[in-house]
Amino acid sequence: MHVARTLPELVDHCTRLRERRAALALVPTMGALHAGHRALVDAAVRTGAAAVTSIFVNPLQFAPTEDLSRYPRDEAGDLATLDACGCDLVWMPDVATMYPPGGATAVDPAGPAERWEGTHRPGHFRGMATVVAKLFGQVRPDVAFFGEKDWQQLQVVTRMVADLHLPLRIAGVPTVREADGLALSSRNRFLSEAERRLAPNLYKALAQAARAIASRGKSAEPLQAAHAALSADGFGIDYLALVDGPTLEPIAAARPDARLIAAARLGTVRLLDNVPVD
Repeated sequence: MHVARTLPELVDHCTRLRERRAALALVPTMGALHAGHRALVDAAVRTGAAAVTSIFVNPLQFAPTEDLSRYPRDEAGDLATLDACGCDLVWMPDVATMYPPGGATAVDPAGPAERWEGTHRPGHFRGMATVVAKLFGQVRPDVAFFGEKDWQQLQVVTRMVADLHLPLRIAGVPTVREADGLALSSRNRFLSEAERRLAPNLYKALAQAARAIASRGKSAEPLQAAHAALSADGFGIDYLALVDGPTLEPIAAARPDARLIAAARLGTVRLLDNVPVD
């Protein structure tokens, strides 16, 4: 496994890998890797393409009220994990490489970026789409893998690639969960013991509501029940909604591609989750 920290190194390694393997598969990450990230890298490796993983904590994704310095970092552990997964190349740029002085262009997504996380974290998707577009331009992958746990992000990237006619395919990978249902996240390590015991209730409430919506068709009562149950458990709910999966538009009843999405806070930790409504 090679590690590139400068653009010339990245270009050289990508050229060599493409000569040997014909295709490149990219997994963009911010590090602090867990089993969810490993599932993404495993999916990339299974394609037979050369697997490239980027590690970059993107400052543009953090609002002024969010603590960039608190985001977990573990370079040695991440590199060991990626090596064990069969990753071929790790791209680890610094901020000056990604955002050189004089830069004047950004990607400002609309459509699926306009609600939910777009409302609660202004500028987040602008920062995410900008850095992802830069990674696509630097690595030139044939396919890129994103987790379904961040469902809205997956749809924003998919829309961006289609709208800008970028020559790659976006592949979603199902959410990886703990045995009790909690969706894996790098931020879970900040949960207290008591909060960690409560955290799986977010998934339980979503799953129960999804079943009720699927059987009844309408969403109002199941969503009210889920909201009440989570509030009683001490969750601060930013949103809990039934949406059209690709567009993130709110809908009132079950239909193909419907998705139940939620963001809720426990203490200082903000949890995101989503489930399909079959």
